[in-house]
This record gives sequence, structure tokens and C-alpha cells, in this order.
Amino acid sequence: MSKDKSLRKRDGFDGQRLIVIPKKIVSDFLIDDPITRQVYITDIGYYPRALFHYAQRSQGINQHIIIYCTDGYGWIDINKKRIQIAPSQFIAIPANTPHAYGADEKNPWSIYWAHFKGENARFITDLIVEKQESFKPQLTYSAERIKIFDDIYYNLEKGYGEDTLRYANMSFYHFLSSMIYTEQFNWEKKEPSTDTVESVINFMQDNIEKIVTLKEMADHSQMSVTYFCKIFKKKTGHTPMEYFNYLKIQKACQYLSFTAMSVKELAFRIGIHDQYYFSRMFSRLMGTSPSDYRKRLSESNNLVNSPIAANMEDPSDSHQKNSAYQPMIAKLKRSPQS
Repeated sequence: MSKDKSLRKRDGFDGQRLIVIPKKIVSDFLIDDPITRQVYITDIGYYPRALFHYAQRSQGINQHIIIYCTDGYGWIDINKKRIQIAPSQFIAIPANTPHAYGADEKNPWSIYWAHFKGENARFITDLIVEKQESFKPQLTYSAERIKIFDDIYYNLEKGYGEDTLRYANMSFYHFLSSMIYTEQFNWEKKEPSTDTVESVINFMQDNIEKIVTLKEMADHSQMSVTYFCKIFKKKTGHTPMEYFNYLKIQKACQYLSFTAMSVKELAFRIGIHDQYYFSRMFSRLMGTSPSDYRKRLSESNNLVNSPIAANMEDPSDSHQKNSAYQPMIAKLKRSPQS
């Protein structure tokens, strides 16, 4: 554990990737849709060589967590036990389970991670634990597993159309099943889409810092405005401008998380020149203001500097809350490439 606690942090690593699904998307779609309500991602990311990475949650959180280490080393404290994490290992942390984890100081881990919820989320987490407790499987490292994760991230990065959300979360099922049922695991490469709506979404991403009109989007699609809006709404479940705004807010969250730029400056960076209009839009879609969003991130980073032991619950209490849980690591047989 770091001697200088001030260096600990939850994020802010070179090359990191992070997406937080807006609360409005969760409440308006994910928790109600017959497909996504079973299991849905709330946060997802990748932290490479995450030196001084550290998180401590004395009461746990209301999401289940998967951490998949592909390089370097780390550790997790759970139920007052410390578990060392090595390359090609992963661990599942059930919701509401007190825990802390961090990267090794000499050789920090690179991790793929996700937070998830849903009607079946607890059952799946318990199933992972049960499988591990039953026969402690040796899971072979698979680059295809990483491809699934990257595919999920790639699609969520493009926005929150209904089909995209269903695809990403159904793919997340596949990602989880690849860790539970390795013998049955098989993934077939998907050819990238080249349709008109996909082309316009790429156009939106390439111009995220600009003010793009509906006519410019329609011109890019080589359709009339009316017909373009009709097919875009049919495919994504959102109007083009709604979709573009979600992409802008996604980028704003990344600026708030990873930079110190002012709200006015980051609003300008995403093509919104009225910071008050931006703040209202951010609050409507994310359920909190930009300043409060950043403040909570800052408070979380300050919290990780507090001692873990004083607040950890008694193991017997934790066991009663999580009867199916015993600390679990799925050890993956590392390939020469990893």
C-alpha cells in the first residue's frame, strides 16, 4: 500500500477509457426494457498501467463489479482478507460488499472493469462465485474476450440508441459468460456497419466540438431532412439532435473526470457556447449539475485516502449479507502474448 496516501487516485491514468451511462438513460430505458433490465452496464472502462490506483468503499456500492487484470499486479481487500491479483486473473465483487482495491506500486496493473446492475445481476455474480468455489477452473487467456469488451465500449462510445444499448448489454452477457463457461466460449468476429445512420454518427463524433445543424447531418446522409430524421429515429430511438447531445454530454463527462478545465471552457470544447444552456442540458441528462458531478469525483478521490480497516464490517455480518459470496479469483492461464 502506498506510503504517500496523497498519490492515491481512482482515475486519471494516461491512455485510460471511461464511460458513465447517464442516469436518464438508465431510468428511461435500461431499467424498463425487457432485455436490458436483466443485466445492464452503468460504468465501464480500461485503466492501463494504473500507478497509485486505489478505491475504498466501506459500505460497498449498489452495483456489482468485475475487474479483469491483463498486465501488472494489484490487490483487493474484501471481508478483511487481502487477495493478490496477477495478470490474466479477474475478480467479481457483489453489490453492497465492503471492499478496497489498488494497484501494485512497482508493477501496477492494467485492468478492464465494469459496474453493472439488473434483475439477474446478483444471480450472475453468485454464479461466478459458485463456479469458482466448486472446482476452481483454470481459464485460458483469450484475446477474443478483450475484443468483446472493446466492442461493447466502441458501441457505447457512439451513443445511446435503443439498439446500441441492447446490443452492448447483450454483448456484456457474452463477456460474463466467457468467464464462466470457457469450454463453450466462442466468439465470431462482427463486420463493421457501413450504413447511413452509422456514417452520420461517425460524422457527429468527428464534429463533436462544432455546432452541427440538422440540415448538415441530412446533407451528409444525402437525404432530405424529413426522411433522414425518420430513419434515424427508427434505428436509434432518438432524434438526431438528441443523439448528438448525448455524445456531447459523454465527452463533457470525460472532460470533467480527466481535466481541470472550467465548465465554460469544456462547454465551448463540445460546441456549446452558452455555459448556462450547457449546464441545464447536463443536469437534465445526467441528473446532476456539472459542478456537482466534478465535486463528487473530487470527494471520491479524497475518500480513498481514509483508512480502510476502521470502517470494514465484521466478516460474519458481511457473510450474512452475501451468503453466496466467498472471495473469488478466476485464474487465467496467461498466453505468451499477454
